[in-house]
Amino acid sequence: MANRIYGGQVLAQALLAACATIEDSQDSPRLPNSFHAYFMRVGDNTIPVSLSVDRLRDGRSFSTRRVDVVQRDKVILTMNSSFQKVQPDLSTQIQMPEVPEPEDVPNSLELFRDQGNPVSKYLGKTAAFEMRHVSGSLYFTERTEPKASGATWIRPRGAVLPEWTPQSVHRALLAYVSDQFMLEPVIRSNGLTWRTPGMAVASLDHSMWFYRHVDVNDWHLFVQESPTTWGSRGLGITKVFNSTGRLVAVATQEGMIRSNVPSGDWVLPEPPVH
Repeated sequence: MANRIYGGQVLAQALLAACATIEDSQDSPRLPNSFHAYFMRVGDNTIPVSLSVDRLRDGRSFSTRRVDVVQRDKVILTMNSSFQKVQPDLSTQIQMPEVPEPEDVPNSLELFRDQGNPVSKYLGKTAAFEMRHVSGSLYFTERTEPKASGATWIRPRGAVLPEWTPQSVHRALLAYVSDQFMLEPVIRSNGLTWRTPGMAVASLDHSMWFYRHVDVNDWHLFVQESPTTWGSRGLGITKVFNSTGRLVAVATQEGMIRSNVPSGDWVLPEPPVH
């Protein structure tokens, strides 16, 4: 697992590659409003990837692109993405659930420092985003009470993005971090955790819709649920709210989930010593 490319990285790279082909005017920019991606193969982070973009359509309000991410002449991810001119009109949304403020929820990355297993050490050193699990972390026990829903606060760990950062980059970074959490409700609904012996998961496809301005520097609440698991597949649905309660995005991901994989296949290496 050490040499696998994180799926969220490939999602973000593919979306930004598509963004680079969008021609928009300053008074009416076209921003990514949705994407639908399939993870075809495991990527290897020790070799380069190439990205090819097909300009499928440029209409009066929407543009559509297809991106293939390739390694060793084989597609590891394919994505269709849509871009829309900013067109304010009707506006409705569901309410963000009442949850504790992020400052009142334990920081999972800080808790990692007290854990002796390699996975915790690796995530504690390498995770780009801070995460605070409102419903309890899935990293510290081997089993949990089955529950088909959960919520997690997230924000970047490092320096904030400057004001001039394009909105497309904010949306790509939200896609980047979303892959880390999408299958947690599937795992939680089965009473499993990331430390359950013999448990393995892998992303199969990922879709995301953007509805409002994203400021990735802000706290965002990922409100998650899993309606079903069957046939070694489970579905995760996430609604993303900013700190003011605005619904900025909705995402879905289907993943493979198995409970009888030999332990050791999913153990991460010790983090590098600097």
